[in-house]
Amino acid sequence: MDRTASSTAKRGCDTIPSSSPAQTLVERIAALKEERGAVILAHNYQIPTVQEVADLVGDSLELAQAAAKVDADVIVFCGVDFMAETAAILSPEKTVVLPAADACCPMAEMVVPGEVRVLRERFPKAAVVAYVNTSAEVKAESDICCTSANAVAVVESLAAEQVIFLPDRNLGRYVARFTEKEILPWDGYCIVHDRMTTGDVEEARRAHPDAEVLVHPECRPEVIDRADRVFSTSGMVRHACASPCREFVIGTEAGLLHQLKKQCPEKVFFPLSSRAVCVNMKKTDLAKVLAALERCEPRVTVPEDTAARARTAIRRMLDLPR
Repeated sequence: MDRTASSTAKRGCDTIPSSSPAQTLVERIAALKEERGAVILAHNYQIPTVQEVADLVGDSLELAQAAAKVDADVIVFCGVDFMAETAAILSPEKTVVLPAADACCPMAEMVVPGEVRVLRERFPKAAVVAYVNTSAEVKAESDICCTSANAVAVVESLAAEQVIFLPDRNLGRYVARFTEKEILPWDGYCIVHDRMTTGDVEEARRAHPDAEVLVHPECRPEVIDRADRVFSTSGMVRHACASPCREFVIGTEAGLLHQLKKQCPEKVFFPLSSRAVCVNMKKTDLAKVLAALERCEPRVTVPEDTAARARTAIRRMLDLPR
């Protein structure tokens, strides 16, 4: 966009430039993104059209790292609420907007701050590890955060021999396989990954006998036991592109198949389950992305007293050696 063409052109959210009706949604998003000095971050589970307009598509760890370092006035976070909260915590000076205001994470809602405080009283020597799939308030009650990509490394970095792991019981049990520490998992779960079954794996192997089965660590232990490999979403993409295998069965939310097909076009991917759809991740579309850029709403903010404590837990995770 020619910044000399309009005297009202400003970065950030001070003005709302008009868009030409002749422009497509994608063109209007690109023009307004430049006008705002904005960056669009999208999770791997977003719908393909949203992934295509994003500046970065990744898993929770990659997006958290980007939110901490990105050079932008406005962050448009195409994901769910806890992700936008994390961006707001790490970049309080930036405007963070969540295009779909009602895009929540049911697993994040399965634990609340008061329960964390009770656990601390019950297990005073334990460290508290909060999966990033938690609210800002829960992160603020925790010692350190983790993602599915670095959960084992986070737990191993702790001096405590007992670890309260919030809120995903399946990820907690997966971590327990790789550490001598005592893992005390909260009884939460991802409604998408937890519904995948051993029957799904057996059916997929019958249908695609030459395919490698990749699953997410949020899956149930018995599903993990029957898979070939376990990865975070971006880990699946990296592995599939590097692997000599030509076919893969993917045990995570269906949105990842877009990135897999895009980055490994010569390979074939099959979903482990037709039920692997997160309705909250699908609430964001191009019209909502454009509206978020036009209005700089819905804006996500976190009270500073909560944000400061949550920021400490997130920073401890991000400061670990990679």
